[in-house]
Amino acid sequence: MLILAIETSCDETSAAVIENGEKIQSNIVASQINSHKRFGGVVPEIASRHHVEYITLIIQEAMKEANVEFSDLDAVAVTEGPGLVGALLIGVNAAKAIAYAHNLPLIPVNHMAGHIYANQLIEPLQFPLLALVVSGGHTELVYMKEHNRFEIIGETRDDAAGEAYDKIGRVIGVPYPGGKYIDEMAQKGEDVFNFPRAMMQEENYDFSFSGLKSAFINRVHNAEQKGEELDKNDLAASFQAAVVEVLVDKTIRAAKEYEVKEIILAGGVAANSGLRSALSEAVESELDDVSLAIPPLSLCGDNAAMIGAAAFLDYDETGEIDLAMNAYPGLML
Repeated sequence: MLILAIETSCDETSAAVIENGEKIQSNIVASQINSHKRFGGVVPEIASRHHVEYITLIIQEAMKEANVEFSDLDAVAVTEGPGLVGALLIGVNAAKAIAYAHNLPLIPVNHMAGHIYANQLIEPLQFPLLALVVSGGHTELVYMKEHNRFEIIGETRDDAAGEAYDKIGRVIGVPYPGGKYIDEMAQKGEDVFNFPRAMMQEENYDFSFSGLKSAFINRVHNAEQKGEELDKNDLAASFQAAVVEVLVDKTIRAAKEYEVKEIILAGGVAANSGLRSALSEAVESELDDVSLAIPPLSLCGDNAAMIGAAAFLDYDETGEIDLAMNAYPGLML
């Protein structure tokens, strides 16, 4: 069974052909980072225009690499949300056009579910499981008893972790997106500033990174006013240590309480080497008979392969083409 999947929720235009929800036949991603870098963040209008320019080319390339024709496909899948509404609409309308023209079922997919199911492309998921979903717009702990049953047991009350990385990246002076650079700098520095670990002692599994971000910015600005020079590597290491410690601590506690068989790391920040390492060590030392699934770097960022993996479970051979389907920027799991 072959699914053509399309992802345009933010600043990556991506198309993929997925076989049986677990095998990648192709996965083409066109990034817009260079276009947004000079603005220090994603500009929605520019993102939408780039999607318009590239969507047909990326779909054609994905089909060519997979060596398939539209007549070989069983369904079309597309991200319906969450994301930037203009960007989402480009993918949704492209998918609707293909589905209508070739009489194929159309499968709408939640972007966050896609991040979780990216791990399905590596090995089958083990239930019950706990997913730590960390990206520029989301930081959530999601409990799953079975396929497509999502229970959010913890989420950020303000900034997402990835968003905080980008904001302090601008303060330090690294290019957008800042997460990669902060991670690299953190490996060279030490946690000497002891930034706050917000909500660590609370019994719930929610997160808060706004106070950490403010503490970081205030420390840097105070040093500038005094003419004091701070080591940027130590700043990065201190910030990352605070973020990672909270994420790992709450994930391990939740895994124990919910007695899960597997922990999944998902989302763009899953590429962070400090988080990957700390979570791996914590699972090995504190949890018995619990496996840890971490996607390869190629599946951490936004991509269409993960959308195809999630869509496979929703496939219905008798499904109709829903031309009334729309984009939902605030879609929840």
